Amino acid sequence: MTDTNYIGCIVKVLETPKQKVVKNNTFTTQFRVQLPQTRNRSTTIVRLSFWGNLARDVLDYYKTTDYIIIEGYVSLSKRKKSKKVEITVLKVYPFFLTFNRANRKI
Repeated sequence: MTDTNYIGCIVKVLETPKQKVVKNNTFTTQFRVQLPQTRNRSTTIVRLSFWGNLARDVLDYYKTTDYIIIEGYVSLSKRKKSKKVEITVLKVYPFFLTFNRANRKI
């Protein structure tokens, strides 16, 4: 049996990942992505959240216009009388990356 809010999909990174430090020196990285849809020609934009060491790795390797494969849990956040979809990512894989990485750590 599987969880109903577990998702795996390919997404396009829309903005530069931003890192925040929350309590107990835990790192989180958040940014918006686009879920590609071909059936009804609309776009769905969601926010991804990464925690811990994965949050630091995402900052180093993924930039705007990259495509990544993600696995994680979907949640609905209610902020300012609007509902927004957020995915807490547990696993991330590169799918299609741009190669202009002048400042990449080696």
